[in-house]
Amino acid sequence: MPYRSFLFLFIFTYSLSQPVLLEHPYAGFNREYYLFIPESIEPEASLIFVFHGYSGSAEGIMEYSGMNQIANENGFAVCYPQGTIDNYNNAFFNVGYEFHWNETVDDVGFIISLAQHLQDEYDFSEINTFSTGMSNGGDFSYLLGCQASEYFRAIAPNAGIMMEWIFETCEPERPIPLLEIHGTNDNVSWWDGDIDNVDGWGSYVGVDEAIQLWKEINSCTGFMVDTLPDIYENDGSYVITEKYLNGVNNNEVWLYKIVNGGHDWPGVWGNMDIHASDVIWEFFNQFSLDYQIGDVDYSGSIDIIDLIIVSNQILTNSEYNHLADLNNDGSLNINDLYALIALMLGY
Repeated sequence: MPYRSFLFLFIFTYSLSQPVLLEHPYAGFNREYYLFIPESIEPEASLIFVFHGYSGSAEGIMEYSGMNQIANENGFAVCYPQGTIDNYNNAFFNVGYEFHWNETVDDVGFIISLAQHLQDEYDFSEINTFSTGMSNGGDFSYLLGCQASEYFRAIAPNAGIMMEWIFETCEPERPIPLLEIHGTNDNVSWWDGDIDNVDGWGSYVGVDEAIQLWKEINSCTGFMVDTLPDIYENDGSYVITEKYLNGVNNNEVWLYKIVNGGHDWPGVWGNMDIHASDVIWEFFNQFSLDYQIGDVDYSGSIDIIDLIIVSNQILTNSEYNHLADLNNDGSLNINDLYALIALMLGY
């Protein structure tokens, strides 16, 4: 049995649907994370990263989000990374808050490295890998969407905001779907933003402005709005959904607007008409890709565009892309181009 398959089966058996605390070395530090692998896991299963908020913990968001139960029911893996500790003794993911001006931790690089490690070691999908998080974890998901879109299929910040510097420099390698869940009365991540940095986090844009940016990134042309049933009237809030449709590669941008909602994880505290984790999985599942080797632009077919992209990747010595490795030898070269041409010609 190949080593990779043996290791996958070992971890699968060892986990028994229990989260495991592990470490991943990066930039001279051993970074901790919890990994949950359900018994129903299959090769090429989706992988979801869930990031805690400022001063929170991986264990805390794992417990309150309920994502492990959803993973058990739907057969995907969940990773909960632990942030590093700042000068105020609080855990965080580095998105450039004003009071973190001296922080140099490269969380984007760490998560890319960790994602590649998990995909390789446990045979998780290199395509259907996703990011969500609460507050600071939502902010960080935005950063990943801007700087690591080639590694994440979609992002779903909850109570997240886009720092102004992230907003102004956001140029993803490829458009990806986005879901934001946000309360209009959020007293931490303000709905209208804080461009003048009144609250001390640093300048950041409002939710509507961020959503419009992602609508433009995805070239969405359709729009649909709906008000969900106010099932729990005593929670003092209700939900309006705004969905921007017909984007590139059928991408969409969703906003779950919690009217009168606060800085909450809906379904756990605050609004109880929805459960944020259920909505997030519904969103990720809808935009999971059925993919095939050779379809490097995720269009659902292998055509001349794929040929051009693979040619450019070979000529420019681009980073390894397993969808372009048609002969499965672990590298990109002229043989992959010949194999792609043969596949297009029906050989």
